[in-house]
Amino acid sequence: MSAKTTGTVEFTLDPSRPPTLTKKARARLARLADNDIDLSEIPATHGVAWNRVGPLIPEANKLQITLRIDADVLAFFRSTGTRYQTRINQVLRSHVRLSGRPKYLKGPAPADTRPSMATICGACVE
Repeated sequence: MSAKTTGTVEFTLDPSRPPTLTKKARARLARLADNDIDLSEIPATHGVAWNRVGPLIPEANKLQITLRIDADVLAFFRSTGTRYQTRINQVLRSHVRLSGRPKYLKGPAPADTRPSMATICGACVE
């Protein structure tokens, strides 16, 4: 039986191993003027575009708790729209994975357990 996927593709750029360009591609990019770059296919973004970064955790696994969060942090997550609590949970889950103690997590781990902020929020972070 095949597992359901969310359709989200994860990619984490390892800064210590950047993708390499061929000499031909590097020369072509060097000749390219800024005005010649076609930006028409890039959608306009306003704020942060969040994407689901992993499989949904069953509702039965959720616990309702009271948690105190700094007002500015909560305001940021609320400004991202509906399901902001899910995004807070995703950030906390990523922290647990990055802490080196993922044994506390249930469910399948993604192939790369080092998600970047681009993976978490869907925005390009450099």
